Amino acid sequence: MGEQAEIRTAKEAADHELILAFGRLQGAANRLEYILGRALEVECGISHLVFEVLLILGRAGEPGLSMRAVAQEQVLTTGGATRLVDRMEAAGLVERAEDPDDRRGRLVRLTPLGEETAVRASRVHLENIQRYFVQPLPPADRARFAEDLRILSHTARDVLPRLP
Repeated sequence: MGEQAEIRTAKEAADHELILAFGRLQGAANRLEYILGRALEVECGISHLVFEVLLILGRAGEPGLSMRAVAQEQVLTTGGATRLVDRMEAAGLVERAEDPDDRRGRLVRLTPLGEETAVRASRVHLENIQRYFVQPLPPADRARFAEDLRILSHTARDVLPRLP
């Protein structure tokens, strides 16, 4: 799979094993995102992006995270993160608080409703991850696959530029 072949035609490009493998990864991720995201919307009333931010804030704990940190974690612009957090705040899922380390700064943290929503949505999400992501894989390959995904995710994260 590591061989570098010269590609001379569109057919050779389309049939290249690495291009096909990456396309399958992207296709699987997109389809799973749709299936699992739709379940969160139907069963919990939140988008997958909102769920991810709830998890990020849950992982961070108190006193919360800066808008810049939320944007960095989700690969959003700070403006996009601000609009998302505005909507989440209006829904009662998060609140902004003063940063104890920076008088000018504001932090975002979960409200009790945000905590409750994160837990409820996680239960739904975990059930669907088991059904659509884990069960189709051979049991002997699951741990290695999860580790390979971690490696790919961290490698890609480390290549991305940091927000100013």
